[in-house]
Amino acid sequence: MKAGTVISIVMVFLSILWHQATAQITVANLRTELRSNPIGIDVIAPRLSWQLQGSERSIRQEAYQVLVASSQEKLDQNIGDFWDSGKQLSNNSTHVIYAGSALQSRMEVFWKVKVYTNKGESSWSEPAGWTMGLLYYKDWTGRWIGFDQYFPSDNEKTGQLAARYFRKEFTTTKQIKQATAYVMGLGLYELYLDGKKIGDQVLAPVPTDYTKNIKYNVLDVTKSLSQGKHALGVILGNGRFYAMRQAKPYKVKTFGFPKLQMQLMLTYTDGSTEVIKTDDSWKGTTEGPITANNEYDGEDYDARKELTGWANPDYDDKTWLKAAFVQEPGGNYEAQSEGMKVMRDIAPVSIIKKSEGKYILDFGQNFSGWVKMTVSGTRGTAVTLRFAESLTEEGELFTTNLRDAKATDHYVLKGGGKETWEPRFTYHGFRYVEVSGYPGIASKSNFVGRFVYDDIPDAGTFVSSNTLINQIHQNAWWGIASNYKGIPVDCPQRNERQPWLGDRPVSAYGENFLFDNANFYHKWLEDIRLSQKEDGALPDVAPAFWRYYSDNISWPGTYLFIADMLYQQTGDLRILEKHYPAMKKWMDYMQTRYTGHGGIITKDSYGDWCFPPVTVEAGRGKIADKKYPSALIATSYYYHLLQMMSRFSVLVGNGQDQANFLDRAAKMRVAFNAAFYHDAGYYGSNSLTDNLLALSFGLVEDTNKEKLSNRIVEIVEKENRGHLSTGLIGTQWIMRTLTKIGRVDLAYKIATNKTYPSWGYMVENGATTIWELWNGNTAHPKMNSQNHVMMLGDLLVWLYEDLAGIKSKEHAFQTVVMKPQVVAGLDHVDASYKSVYGTIQSNWSKSKSLFEWKISIPANTKAEIYLPTTVLSSILESNRKLKNDKDIQILRQEKLGTWFMIGSGDYQFSIKL
Repeated sequence: MKAGTVISIVMVFLSILWHQATAQITVANLRTELRSNPIGIDVIAPRLSWQLQGSERSIRQEAYQVLVASSQEKLDQNIGDFWDSGKQLSNNSTHVIYAGSALQSRMEVFWKVKVYTNKGESSWSEPAGWTMGLLYYKDWTGRWIGFDQYFPSDNEKTGQLAARYFRKEFTTTKQIKQATAYVMGLGLYELYLDGKKIGDQVLAPVPTDYTKNIKYNVLDVTKSLSQGKHALGVILGNGRFYAMRQAKPYKVKTFGFPKLQMQLMLTYTDGSTEVIKTDDSWKGTTEGPITANNEYDGEDYDARKELTGWANPDYDDKTWLKAAFVQEPGGNYEAQSEGMKVMRDIAPVSIIKKSEGKYILDFGQNFSGWVKMTVSGTRGTAVTLRFAESLTEEGELFTTNLRDAKATDHYVLKGGGKETWEPRFTYHGFRYVEVSGYPGIASKSNFVGRFVYDDIPDAGTFVSSNTLINQIHQNAWWGIASNYKGIPVDCPQRNERQPWLGDRPVSAYGENFLFDNANFYHKWLEDIRLSQKEDGALPDVAPAFWRYYSDNISWPGTYLFIADMLYQQTGDLRILEKHYPAMKKWMDYMQTRYTGHGGIITKDSYGDWCFPPVTVEAGRGKIADKKYPSALIATSYYYHLLQMMSRFSVLVGNGQDQANFLDRAAKMRVAFNAAFYHDAGYYGSNSLTDNLLALSFGLVEDTNKEKLSNRIVEIVEKENRGHLSTGLIGTQWIMRTLTKIGRVDLAYKIATNKTYPSWGYMVENGATTIWELWNGNTAHPKMNSQNHVMMLGDLLVWLYEDLAGIKSKEHAFQTVVMKPQVVAGLDHVDASYKSVYGTIQSNWSKSKSLFEWKISIPANTKAEIYLPTTVLSSILESNRKLKNDKDIQILRQEKLGTWFMIGSGDYQFSIKL
């Protein structure tokens, strides 16, 4: 054989091998600002992320190249005219910051990426993209329009306004290339083009403090437009702009009457542009079918007043009023990320006829949203829908816990055939619906429950051999989703629905294992930052729809907890960089104003909010909102936050602050022990919460840790007989602390209790979400929301990190630490979590003689895993004897088990016990 022939064969062979290696690595799930192909972002240097996929183990990215282009054609030609990163030697595949040409308003951007790994080079990814929103105030060419007055159709006394309808006709004479609508409809809006609703968003835009910032929606309407006559229509509801209650202006913040600013940007195929904008050529009316709307009270709809064709061209609007220019709200305009949608339809499980025309619907599940109804009857027939979470013993709606929220929708039939209706500008928290005045015979098929929450995908799954834990996990999912309303509200049913900071410091951490909620909480952090007073004070509720600035540590401190959670779970350093100054300002404010003798923080507002009465009967009929301020809670939390700020200062490049924070923390630790430690081995009042905080936050001297741990165990095991006795504060730390001190069995006992007080007690008493109170079935009727999240504490974190063994060690799961807690009574856990790198799975089971564990680790990550044996010969991996190789390496051995480092990929371990 000739040398040239040999060389050719070798080259072909090498080429085949190279292409095979390349084909094994793919790049997928490209995201911009953690969103897939977002429309209308206003971040001038967006963060780009992607995930690696491949069949081999231990895939590690070593370099990447990103191309960002102005057109798909250029991208197809591998031309990054906006940005060509070149080959960057980096393993970073998350939050890669765009560093190309300056981006301008309304730009359409296309991008793709290829990666270089230890297993070969990928092909270019499928293209992704984003469009820019309106970056500058001057980009908004329209004016705010509305009616800043009451009309006869409004009810000023009850705080209910009729919906405002606005319309504008226009004509296009050229062929349209692109049409984009930018809409700010306050408080809530629906946009129509030629009679058809645009977009699937509901209750838009998400609520903010409108004097600080206003969210706008960007909607692509290109496919809805052609040459010819057209009409725009917008309906405005109250939302939180015109407050639900006007009687207490010193407490409740209101912003005025509903108003609108929008513009439709038209780009024609000849390159010319046109803007259809809000101005005084628009016309409006309040004499439409939505005669009242209010988030607390419901919506009234009179179908006899329908404005047939009002959003179509050539509608006769001569009786409509000329739209008035109104004062702008004052906040900055910001593009909205995920908003609310109807995420699921729920069929009723039963319908019971109570009397003629009156029925009780049971949806079998407590959730938030509304009901879509189909009905036929005589013109003028009025149907009333009342909503509640539970029934009385007589089978009627129990509504006392709604306080003065009416939670009632009214519909008046127009007659003439089948009518289908659902509200637009309200929502309810409910399981049961009383339907009265219904003509004819009602059946379940006439009603559909519409579950409404933010358009956030699920992130995790958890199933175990314990059916009670599974039900509690399911209840948590429904409760969390029900309370995602553009802000994390406390409850969806009564006259509150406020974003209390104290409800979320640790529960938001647990929520992240269930929902891909990073952008949701990014937005809330901004709400908190913008609510800060000039002197540094932070509120208890943000946005501050209620003017509660009570100056305590544990509620406003949630600001730091959420930022820390987002950084730990997603690796987004910008979060800390943006909010560090405001967090530091608040920390200094609280120390300056409320540091007492010896360095103790003297100010607290709520104590261990809503701790359980000793027995159910002891709390029967009592309002559980009594406050027990605690300097111990305030000081311990402040100490913990100083430790956080120390970490933050280094991460954001303000390392010079670290010494100051650590010095303050060291002095506070001494003061805390001097003030609260007792020689008998406990802290403060010797409550479970007081002792948990001291141990969890590292405030205990080393010589006293064992004594305090024993005291905590004694309280739970003997005094509480295996139950908790913690309120909102202590419940955030109980499960993980018990596990850390080696008593996962006690944590498991608490998690699986069915008797009071426990999560299982709620389930045993019919709960399908999480109650506000441990004794929610016996407490005062006005203080027993049946759909809250605050009492979840650290339960969800414990389920995923400890029982399943899915926990980030560093760089937001780029290194995972996996040590599932194998506890007596639990035989199986199957869990997964969609991290920023991909899905992590942990599926373990045990019997008397065998432990089996299936693990999946996404590419470009690795995991430290713990196997419960020191006898390596007893371990099989994928039915083969364990080998210490490049994919599985021994790290260290402990008394009862062995730690290994594994690369990405799928593994199946089995150990004979």
